[in-house]
Amino acid sequence: MIFTETPLVGAFVIDLERREDDRGFFARTFCRKEFEAHGIPSLVAQCNVSFNHKRGTLRGMHYQVPPAGEPKLVRCPRGAIFDAIVDLRPGSSTYLQHFAVQLDQDNRRALYVPALFAHGYQALTDGAEVTYQVGEFYTPGSERGLRYDDAALAIPWPLQVTVISDKDMGWPLLDPSAVATA
Repeated sequence: MIFTETPLVGAFVIDLERREDDRGFFARTFCRKEFEAHGIPSLVAQCNVSFNHKRGTLRGMHYQVPPAGEPKLVRCPRGAIFDAIVDLRPGSSTYLQHFAVQLDQDNRRALYVPALFAHGYQALTDGAEVTYQVGEFYTPGSERGLRYDDAALAIPWPLQVTVISDKDMGWPLLDPSAVATA
């Protein structure tokens, strides 16, 4: 695997290191030793999948607060997504900054999202499917979210939002002092 740290310290784009031959290719998508060598915890509490019927569907911006902080490894094995993260770690040099990357069935990239980062994505294709390896169990009492369209974040979503849940539309606009202590 090829680990490229994003401008947000601790978050990585992970590309496959392919071993190709006449049959196609083989590549590891996860190796505990390689992840630990980059300071990434390897614990996987859950594996999840989400499917999106329509291009423009937006999910996010979700996170969990300690003690149930939720690191994620996100992939898009079918279709394409615009995947965005926001650093919510108090005291971080990149606090409230965002990073985004396209994950799709062709580039086969993954995005490692540290705990206390908000995460969301927009489907760029009909039928986009997203898989997550998650390092903490879903804990409803620790769940939080940010509005995807919060002007304070200024995330440049590439498409008009066609589908979004009431829950995701109901997240409050950003109050930086509340995020750090929530």
